[in-house]
Amino acid sequence: MITVKEITSKKELKKFVTFPFSLYKDNAYWVPPIINDELDSFDKTKNPVFKDADAWFFLAYDGATIVGRVAAMINRLEVNQQNVKKMRFGWFDFIDDENVSKALLDKVAEIGSKYTLEYMEGPVGFSNLDKVGVLTEGFEHIGTMITWYNHPYYKAHLEQFGFAKEKEYLEHKFPEKNADPKHFVRINELVKKRYELRPLNFTKTKDVMPWADQMFDLFNDSYAKLSSFVPITDVQKAYFKKKYISFINPEYIKFVVDKEDTLVAFAIVMPSFSEALQKAKGKLFPFGLFHLLKARKHSKDVIFYLIGIQPAYQNKGVTAVIFNEYSKTFRQKKIEMCYRTPELADNTAIQQIWKHFDPVVYKRRCTYRKNL
Repeated sequence: MITVKEITSKKELKKFVTFPFSLYKDNAYWVPPIINDELDSFDKTKNPVFKDADAWFFLAYDGATIVGRVAAMINRLEVNQQNVKKMRFGWFDFIDDENVSKALLDKVAEIGSKYTLEYMEGPVGFSNLDKVGVLTEGFEHIGTMITWYNHPYYKAHLEQFGFAKEKEYLEHKFPEKNADPKHFVRINELVKKRYELRPLNFTKTKDVMPWADQMFDLFNDSYAKLSSFVPITDVQKAYFKKKYISFINPEYIKFVVDKEDTLVAFAIVMPSFSEALQKAKGKLFPFGLFHLLKARKHSKDVIFYLIGIQPAYQNKGVTAVIFNEYSKTFRQKKIEMCYRTPELADNTAIQQIWKHFDPVVYKRRCTYRKNL
């Protein structure tokens, strides 16, 4: 008999975080999180997202054995300000047993109905900077630290219970050599001259920090029109600066400013930490930090994490300025492969940015929706 219990203690929350370590124990493509980092993200005293969100965490048991988990979330900014009556669910993992997945999804639906929400969608996180989607193609490729990996049966379970595909996300990759400078060097000079723009490059994290708030504001402006977007609040900006910016190689952060030093575009790239995280096995100590620092310095694969352009400068070739700077950095560091984070399949504007690099889709993922 399957029972579902709501988590009420830190001890149980750690079981929630570590359950996938057993579910994917022998899987060569699953990338584990750092356990303490994951626990911190669920800590209401540490993660400012909880100022505007509520969350419930559940574990499914078969006797004394944990067989599944799910987080149910309500983003109040989304529900009250945007009038999107969505019940979110994420961190959804389970053995291949429909009794387990149904019991977990029923708990999410129960909360959604209690708060008179109209539908549930997942897997998603609290915000647009969280992981998203059930993997539907590309199971033979290693995951990344910013995506969920899952067994192929997840999709079938959701569809079995009447969930329909809501949004599709694509993940692309291309060899660094495809970023041929001939596509952007000349345009780069024209754009800089025409709009009086200049690139900013960094070698020290402390030099990035004064620009970080502008960057998050620009992120909000760039993505505001996307159907799934929830803005980053001022409190979250401070949290993300501490959590992410300090860990990203400063030379992988590129800004473009106008003549008044106003930020008009930015991009963030990260080295691939996938293999390092697999070696770390969820822990920074004693050896996990060593593996991560080694990857930070020597990884030959990079992931384009975020790119944002002020709406007034979109479709004006500003990305040529960004790519021109990355080209120099990548050649210097002998980067071999470039990967992109999940992007909405219907976001044609972002796809146009990459068209000259001949990217290939190597993974697909979807969120699923069901009316309540």
